[in-house]
Parts: sequence; C-alpha cells; structure tokens
Amino acid sequence: MDGRQREFLDELLETPTPSGFETPGQRRWVEYVSGFADEVRTDEYGNAIAIVEGGDPTVAIAGHVDEIGFMVRDIEDDGTIRLSRVGGSDRTVSRGQHVVIHTDDGPVPGVIGQTAIHLRDTGEESYDDIEEQFVDVGAEDGDEAEDLVERGDPVTFDQTISDLEGERIAARGLDNRIGIWAAAEALRRAADADPEATICAVSTVQEEVGLKGAQMVGFDLAPDVAVAVDVTHASDAPGTPREKKTGVELGEGPVVARGSTNHRNAVEAVREVATEAEIDVQLQASGIRTGTDADAFYVSRGGIPSLNVGVPNRYMHTPVEVLDLDDLDATAQLLGAFAARAHEFEYSVHP
Repeated sequence: MDGRQREFLDELLETPTPSGFETPGQRRWVEYVSGFADEVRTDEYGNAIAIVEGGDPTVAIAGHVDEIGFMVRDIEDDGTIRLSRVGGSDRTVSRGQHVVIHTDDGPVPGVIGQTAIHLRDTGEESYDDIEEQFVDVGAEDGDEAEDLVERGDPVTFDQTISDLEGERIAARGLDNRIGIWAAAEALRRAADADPEATICAVSTVQEEVGLKGAQMVGFDLAPDVAVAVDVTHASDAPGTPREKKTGVELGEGPVVARGSTNHRNAVEAVREVATEAEIDVQLQASGIRTGTDADAFYVSRGGIPSLNVGVPNRYMHTPVEVLDLDDLDATAQLLGAFAARAHEFEYSVHP
C-alpha cells in the first residue's frame, strides 16, 4: 500500500462517522474519488456514488461509511451524561474508555466511568447495559453539562490507529471504513484499465442500523450486479468458540461468501478473476444472510445479483479491531480486476 493510499485510509479511520452522522467521512471519500471518477453524486441522506462511465453492465462496488457508537440520551443533575446505542455497540468493552461527544460547537472529550476495583464487589460482576452507563465530561452539575452537549449528540470512542507487527493495524471502526477504501481503490484501479462496463463505487450510510443506505442506493442506482465489501470475522482469534469457527484467517486474503444472498454467477465470476490474477481468496458459508449491505441490494427492485466480499477482521465492534493491510490491498486488487472484466460475465440465472 503506497503512501497516498495509506494516507487516505488513515484519514477515513480518523474521521468519526457514527450512523446518521456520516457527512465528515463522506466529504473525505468524495474528495478522493473525485480525482479519477467521471461523476460523483450524493443523495438526500448522504449516500455517495462515484462513477466511471462505460457501457453495459453497470457494476456497483459498495462499502458502508458508518460506524457504531453512542448518543447522548439524557443529562443528569450531577453533570453526568447517559447514553443510548447507535448500532451494535458492545457493553462489555465500553466502561473505562475515552470518548468524544461530537457537538455542533466542536468535540467534547469525556470518559465512560468505571467504579474503581477497590470500591466494587468483584466476586460476581456483571456488565451494565449501555443505558446504565454514563459519560463524565468533568462538568460540576447538569447546567454546566447542558452548556456543553445536547441530547442526540453522537458519541464515539477516542481511539488512535496502531501499527502492529508486519502489515497489521488496530483501530476502531475498521468496520467499515476499510470497505469504502476498498470500493474507492477498486474504482481507481478499474479506471486505469479503461473498463467497458460502467463502474460505480458506493459509500453507503446507516448500514449499522439496518442496511438503510443500501436500500436507497439499490433502488435508485439499480445496477446489474452489486458487490458489498465489508469486514468479516477472522475466526483464528483466541477465544473464538469452536462452533463459531469458519476457517477464515487473518492474512490469507479476501473472503468470498457463498449461499443465500450471494448470486452464484457473481461468486463464480469473482473466483475466476481471482484465479487468473493469482489472488488468494478464502471461502465462507453464508446459508441464511451475510449481515452486510448485500442483503439489501439483492432484494432491491426485482432482485439485483449481489455478492459479499469480506476482509478478515479480529475483535469486531470493539475499539481495537485488527486487520492485515495485505488482505485489504488484495481485496481492492480483486474488485478492481473484476470491475475491469465485468462485461465478460453473465449475471442472470434462469432455471
């Protein structure tokens, strides 16, 4: 991954984008793709689409920009701030964390309080629900806190990007800023190949609260084939229950899902491209749903042939998600190569 591509990835990861408040991240994405797309547009809820014009078919490669987080639910008389969830925030990892409350007047730092170990009964501990936890911003009382924040302000962990050994990084919100990075990079690489098809990179909003942006884009764009690129669980992480293991490992390449949502012709096309480009891929069983934007794309209009391609990720929905940059770069390479050859494949299936 060269300097500008890594810089772009870091910009995305450093920009807070909780569901419903994605505009800052979308601005950075739009600025980047505008350097090589023929057209860039956004819709009323902030979904962003970058297009390289060609002929048929129209191919959409989509990631979602939003991340999980919290929201200011209430302000107590003592100045502490009560929370509600934005998406699937994990109550077991939130206490004792630094957070930022994103207000119209700028960021307000705080911490999610945790009673000191000396003062609590440690024999039979349990995890409080998010709604029972609180943020301490240092305010002396409720009036002071009310001057700083408003109900409905979004909240994210204040977490940096860490470079681990080799090509691995840790950060919050790899799910799924890495997907919009891959979509943008796939478009750039496909554009360099002067594709015959029309290629659309898409950065959707509000995936973490029900695939909402993909529902909008799928109906409006109506591509001939859609690929949702997202993180997927690397089940090689210590502590993964045996019955949850999938064979997906960090550092072993992008993951092509099979079953249910995943249209078999799209699966075969991407696997053929991977083989000919000598890109190692992993396979994943997806018998019911993918849990990604692909689940919304494939039921749009009369049905859009869709596929989920994943990037292995450890510790999903925590502030310390981990991935291998080689997996991410290979994902962009695979999707760019597929987009460049998209006109060669037939996507409809008739019994």
